[in-house]
Amino acid sequence: MDETRILHIKNMVCNRCVMVVTRLLERLELHPVRVVLGEAELSDPLPVARRDEVRRALEECGFELLDDPRDRLVERIRTAVIELVHYDASAVRVNLSDYLAERCHADYSLLSKLFTEACGTTVERYYIAQKIERVKELLSEGELSVGEIADLLHYSSVAHLSAQFRRETGLTPSAFRRLGEHARRPLDEVK
Repeated sequence: MDETRILHIKNMVCNRCVMVVTRLLERLELHPVRVVLGEAELSDPLPVARRDEVRRALEECGFELLDDPRDRLVERIRTAVIELVHYDASAVRVNLSDYLAERCHADYSLLSKLFTEACGTTVERYYIAQKIERVKELLSEGELSVGEIADLLHYSSVAHLSAQFRRETGLTPSAFRRLGEHARRPLDEVK
């Protein structure tokens, strides 16, 4: 596939991001064929002369056009973790290293080293941080018990979820729920 037809985009973390990028590309008359988290495929190659225009338009919406292959791979790792934790509950039971190696088509040790160098944290720590944000979201919604959340996110036990949550936030899940002030971070700011 012609690389100039594929745009690699940083900070796409949800379906609304996909919608915003789709509309932005349509407004620029670039005719997106497919837009998914982190990527947009155009029907025609993007003219070099329009690349800066697209870059500026994306930046105005909080996104970033990625040109460097290493940055693209780091973003693919981030996107894969976000999808795993927030959008594919059935897949959370998979081994993280196997999942990322398959999704990114690269050896996990290479992915892990690159991610750590680029982000200053390990993939595993990033995965845990994303899981904690998902727990916060589910606690804030108030529809599921802590036990149901532990089961949904495939924690080995409620005690394991509670210990990890407390280690990361300083609060138990129950105390977090009682606070009422649910300090959550946007997914693109989770480190």
